[in-house]
Amino acid sequence: MRFPSVVFLACLMPGAAAATLTVGPGQPYALPSQAIAAAKPGDTIHIMPGTYRDCAAWTTDNLTIEGENGTVLSEAICQNAGILVVNAPHATLRGLTLEGAAIPEGNGSGVRANGEFLTVERCIFRNNQDGILSANNPQATLLVRNSTFDGNGACLPDKGCAHGIYSGFVNLFRVENSHFINTQVGHHIKSRARRTEIVGNTIEDGPRGTSSYLVDLPNGGSLTMTGNTLEKSSRSQNPTAAVSIGEEGGKRKPGEIVISGNTFVNRGRPTVFVHNAGKDRAQLSDNVVKGPARTLTGLGSAN
Repeated sequence: MRFPSVVFLACLMPGAAAATLTVGPGQPYALPSQAIAAAKPGDTIHIMPGTYRDCAAWTTDNLTIEGENGTVLSEAICQNAGILVVNAPHATLRGLTLEGAAIPEGNGSGVRANGEFLTVERCIFRNNQDGILSANNPQATLLVRNSTFDGNGACLPDKGCAHGIYSGFVNLFRVENSHFINTQVGHHIKSRARRTEIVGNTIEDGPRGTSSYLVDLPNGGSLTMTGNTLEKSSRSQNPTAAVSIGEEGGKRKPGEIVISGNTFVNRGRPTVFVHNAGKDRAQLSDNVVKGPARTLTGLGSAN
């Protein structure tokens, strides 16, 4: 039997295997940006421990950028945006520490998420203006797991505020099993996503935190918030609420708001656990509220 030549040739051509590009002293690449620039779609960039004053922006799809304990990318800024600027459709970041991102506009980011699907795992974001800042992309998904956000946030005169995580108008934003502490002035988590999922995190002002809200959904949308431990301190610059929903109006389609199984401790001035200024009813259940705090204001039900 004779096969078409194009099929025969395709059978002879091996698939291109993804490569691992290693960064560090004595390795093929001295800087993460060099390895990222050389990478092909699907490759992994492995960064050895050390502090790299380096930044990178890329469009190469489906890269995994991973570090080890002690892999730190510090202070350098690319595209006047952040330390890692993800312009590729898909990317995974794992085991990295990103610290000291600051720009005059006030929203320098450890990670700037401009693509369609970004996964962040086991990363540390320390003393940045924004830990993570995502662009507005109604098709995008931002997933954050097992990560730490310490000392991020800022508000500069006439520049607006930066936050631990600031998710723009994306389709889905989910953060799970992560720790937020010592956020400065801004919110620990701010989301304009169509759907926001906040599951199993510790979100606390801690000894140095001066945050506004612990969680802010200014345009509403769907929210699942379960199994979190939350703490608001006496240093908070906004004592009005721990969780705020819909204060800027419903630019999102109505969605289910479920807040259950959380523990909230207020150590500061009297506050409200959840303030729902939106038009979607908030369903609260099995939450524990300690300290001088009401459970709910605005539209909703609580039991």
